[in-house]
Amino acid sequence: MSDVSSLAGAQDPAWPEDAVEVGRVLDAWGVKGWVKVQSFASDPQALLEARRWYLRPPEDGALKRPVGAAAAFPPHIAIISSREHGSVIVAQVRGVDDRTGAESLRGARIFLARGVFPKPRAGEYYWVDLIGLSVVNRDGAPMGTVVGLIDTGPHSVLRLAKPDSEANPDGEERLIPFVAAYVDDVSLPERRITVDWGLDY
Repeated sequence: MSDVSSLAGAQDPAWPEDAVEVGRVLDAWGVKGWVKVQSFASDPQALLEARRWYLRPPEDGALKRPVGAAAAFPPHIAIISSREHGSVIVAQVRGVDDRTGAESLRGARIFLARGVFPKPRAGEYYWVDLIGLSVVNRDGAPMGTVVGLIDTGPHSVLRLAKPDSEANPDGEERLIPFVAAYVDDVSLPERRITVDWGLDY
C-alpha cells in the first residue's frame, strides 16, 4: 500500500513565491496509483509539462478521504507521466503504486510556480498575469482594476472592480470583452491595459 505522507524527501524544495493554483485532484484513476485531475485552465499545458506539483488541502475542509489516509497532504509530489483524458488530466505519481494511495490525494489543490509556465504566443496572456492590472480608456480615464476573467467560450471577459472615485454604491463590476476590438494594448511591465470603452458602459 502506498503512503503519501512519505512522498516528500529530506531535501524538499521551498514553496515557490510565484505559486499559482492550477487544478485539483478529483480522485484515483485505475488501480496503479494514477490520479484524475481537474485543470482550471482551458489549455492545461503548464500542468502537463510540470514534473513537480505543490499541494495544499481544500479550503472548504469538506474533503472525504479514505480511512487511514495521512492527516496532511505531502507538500509536493513528483509526476512520472501525465496526459489529457477526455475533459480531465490523468497523472502517474512517483511513489504511489495503488488505488488506495491515489485516493488519499483526493481533493488536493495543485499549485505550480508561475516561472515554469510555457511562454505564451504573441497576443496571448495567462489570466494570472492580467489580474491586478489597472485598466484605462483611450482618454486615460481609469476604468478599474482586473479582479478576474470570465470564459464565455468564444472569448474571455475582463471583470473590473470600479475605481474608488467612481460612484459605485452596490459594488458593481464593469465587464469588458478581452478582444482586439476593445483592447488596444496590454503592458505587463507597466501593469496597465488600455481599452476603447466609455465610462458610461
